[in-house]
Amino acid sequence: MSLLDGQTALVTGAGGGIGRGIALRLAQEGAAVAVHCRTSVAAAGDVVDLVRGRGGRAVVLRADLTDEDACRNLVEEAADWGAGRLDTLVNNAAVQPVRALPGMPAAAWRSVVDTDLTSVFACTQAAAEVMRRTGTGGTVTHIASIEARAPAPGHAHYGAAKAAVVTHARAAALEYGPWGIRVNTVSPGLTDRAGLTESWPEGVRRWLAAAPAGRLGRPEDIGDACVFLASPLASFITGHDLVVDGGVSARPSW
Repeated sequence: MSLLDGQTALVTGAGGGIGRGIALRLAQEGAAVAVHCRTSVAAAGDVVDLVRGRGGRAVVLRADLTDEDACRNLVEEAADWGAGRLDTLVNNAAVQPVRALPGMPAAAWRSVVDTDLTSVFACTQAAAEVMRRTGTGGTVTHIASIEARAPAPGHAHYGAAKAAVVTHARAAALEYGPWGIRVNTVSPGLTDRAGLTESWPEGVRRWLAAAPAGRLGRPEDIGDACVFLASPLASFITGHDLVVDGGVSARPSW
């Protein structure tokens, strides 16, 4: 028996990077996975092909999560694909542009907040209704960031949105708990991706010097955390922010 046998899961922004790692780990533990993307259909299809090649079930679903109705339709589509049930939602979709706070127009602020925060609200609300309707309860995991506590320069909009995501999860844990729904966040540190070392060598060097674990994060590290929180092993954990950063947050900043 795998940890998530029989579950239906929806992972937003699952075409690449962290989302891909989450979707693959959920599938490896037995979940049927709806792989959401907005434009990266080919990349999402690659994830589905990998899952199916290993004997699992997966499907690509497209939606623009800045549209509230699209969020709700996405969740219903995932539940329909799952024979009427949705056990796990992972809110991973996000954007992370770099822009200085002085002079930032409200439109740039809203574009990040709508994608990184408002979509989390809308997808969670829709998923909770499905979980309540089926009477089985479920789990919701938001992908936040260590920048929720320590934002980097040029990331004021991103850090503020991720801080709000952490607080949303705690509030949702309170209000959806009576429905049998657990809500948590995972806050990754710097997670490796193709070309990162070449494009940001100084940042990678500083991270490696600061991380007690001595390495960058991997998408599967974040996937492992999501598997744990969605599984019966975490049945008494809700409203919690699980930091997955190789120990960087433990290092004093003075």
